[in-house]
Amino acid sequence: MAHKTINIKLRVWRQKDAKSKGGFETYELENISVDSSFLEMIDVLNEKLVSEGKEPVAYDHDCREGICGMCSLFINGRAHGPDSLVTTCQLHMRKFSDGETITVEPWRVGSFPVIKDLMVDRTAYEKIMQAGGFVSVSTGGVPDANAIPIPKANADEAMDAAACIGCGACVATCKNSSAMLFVAAKVSQLALLPQGRIEASRRAKNMVAKMDELGFGNCSNTGACEMECPKGISIAHIARLNREFLSANIKG
Repeated sequence: MAHKTINIKLRVWRQKDAKSKGGFETYELENISVDSSFLEMIDVLNEKLVSEGKEPVAYDHDCREGICGMCSLFINGRAHGPDSLVTTCQLHMRKFSDGETITVEPWRVGSFPVIKDLMVDRTAYEKIMQAGGFVSVSTGGVPDANAIPIPKANADEAMDAAACIGCGACVATCKNSSAMLFVAAKVSQLALLPQGRIEASRRAKNMVAKMDELGFGNCSNTGACEMECPKGISIAHIARLNREFLSANIKG
């Protein structure tokens, strides 16, 4: 049986570099398999552009398995496109209709400046992690796996928080460009485990301070970040971050 294909029109943001003024350019593609991923479709577009002697569209990607978070695109006004709990590389063309016009943009966040076309600089996330997203205790020798008992509920919740891939969809979706869901997930994955409790107060204060310093907005709890997160990170983690931050300030 023949694979179903569609014809589409793409409105793609093109921007030479961070200092240049960008704009949309329109391209038409025919016979795109509905079983192909969104990035495979971009590959087809780039092959077409190269064959025409034109500059291919720059975009970020690595694993194409929904793990690295690099493939972050704003598609038809939604982070990662018209599907739930998927990254852009996991989005398939079956989510679009024949003849549809698809608008593709980079994240529109001041703290994530555009590098070129659809690529943005997410170094700000790395700076937040450097401010406190780590455990610095001396572990000595390798301990037995069961030496530190951890309640299963805590371990499960810590693993859920650790599923955050740092793609930036929460920031790009938030009307305030807040990084609270990202920071909260990283604080939770450590705060719920005994290894992370030793410097818990310092971690919460330092990461929130760095987030503010880098120009991210405040959280207003609309829940948009949770809705567009490809890993389904709960905003309940933001409540934990607020408690950790409040406790840290009370302790001084």
